[in-house]
Amino acid sequence: MSSTTYEGFSAEEKAAMKEHAQDMKKAARRGSAADKAAAAEQDVVEKIAEMSDDDRALAERVHAIVKANAPMLAPKLWYGQPAYALDGKIVCFFQAAAKFKTRYATLGFNEEAKLDDGAMWATAFALTEMTAAVEKRIAALVKQAVS
Repeated sequence: MSSTTYEGFSAEEKAAMKEHAQDMKKAARRGSAADKAAAAEQDVVEKIAEMSDDDRALAERVHAIVKANAPMLAPKLWYGQPAYALDGKIVCFFQAAAKFKTRYATLGFNEEAKLDDGAMWATAFALTEMTAAVEKRIAALVKQAVS
């Protein structure tokens, strides 16, 4: 009988948790709601600008598609990655491939997203390149998520 031991969180997971705590502290220190919203979006734009070329290209398009198709979603950082919230709850997020050293970026949706389709549906999608078909699919998912 073999036993497994808990190895704890990976360095990447620990870093993501620290980023999340920093994001929350930064948001709490901001002034008015409008100032908070503008600063939160600026944080997202700056985070995207820091990404590697491939991740940045995908994140820029996702950001533009979300803003165009669901303007009611508020951009903000979530675990150090771009995310989009409705009434303070994260609806969808982008996770760069480099974040956890994966071979693809991820577009994910949380339970607030209205993507329900019977007894089972996808809540995360791998992104390797941005094509016209991918842009169209993201736009449709984002619209459905907030419908």
